[in-house]
Amino acid sequence: MLLAFSVAPTTAQADDGSVSEAVAAAVAVVRASGLPHETTAMFTTIEGEWDEVMAVVKKAVDAVSAYAPRVSLVMKADIRPGYTGQLTAKVDRIDKHLS
Repeated sequence: MLLAFSVAPTTAQADDGSVSEAVAAAVAVVRASGLPHETTAMFTTIEGEWDEVMAVVKKAVDAVSAYAPRVSLVMKADIRPGYTGQLTAKVDRIDKHLS
């Protein structure tokens, strides 16, 4: 399973509207999970089995909850049993068509 998610507090803690400290706490959870992952400006994508991926998302939400009483979570999943390494393989297949 690949799961792209975005988690952030619904209110900013910084005067400039930034939520980066809270988001960094969520990204730290993902990095500590040991699952393959990629973080971009808008989403973090993780790869693994359903239960382990969802456990990481819950921990990431809990980490952000420490910064604000209300949290926003957006998720999109590609559920394809029997396939691993898709975090990079999907992009490689597209790049092959662009070469």
